[in-house]
Amino acid sequence: MAGIPPLCDFGWKAIDSRLTGIDGETHSILAQAGRRGLVVAFICNHCPYVKAVIKRIVRDARDLKDFGIGFVAVNANDAAAYPADSFENMQRFARGHDFPFHYLHDADQTVARAYGAVCTPDFFGFNSAGELQYRGRLDASRKEEGDTDLRRDLFEAMKQIANSGQGPREQVASIGCSIKWREPA
Repeated sequence: MAGIPPLCDFGWKAIDSRLTGIDGETHSILAQAGRRGLVVAFICNHCPYVKAVIKRIVRDARDLKDFGIGFVAVNANDAAAYPADSFENMQRFARGHDFPFHYLHDADQTVARAYGAVCTPDFFGFNSAGELQYRGRLDASRKEEGDTDLRRDLFEAMKQIANSGQGPREQVASIGCSIKWREPA
């Protein structure tokens, strides 16, 4: 089922947490920030929306480093119900796409809940003060890989944030598979 997150709550402060990365080490989310900002992306391995744009996510994460923007990805899906999103499959997925960023496992889903993540992919762009300035789409791709000349919404927004500390006032919401929440006990 597709999910569409709300648009940006400008100024909302990034929340730190320590999660296990695919390297087996524990990583702080906020420690991934660059000197000018941070993108926190909620993704997973099996979602067709993520699969359609994963090469672009990797490209944009690499390109944003040049602007002082850090990048981290978090998988919060219930791996018991969706084995394709298991920790081992996260490792395979990241290796297969040569992730230049940490891919963290939110096994208890507390980080996704704290951020109000709705779907995969769901992008949160913060300025150097840790204030939310972008909550929108990567580009106009959906479940199919889009044209190579699509406007790079996330990349352009984060460039603006790197230069001014402020995100664009007009943003288009991301769309993707809903987060696969665990059933309450």
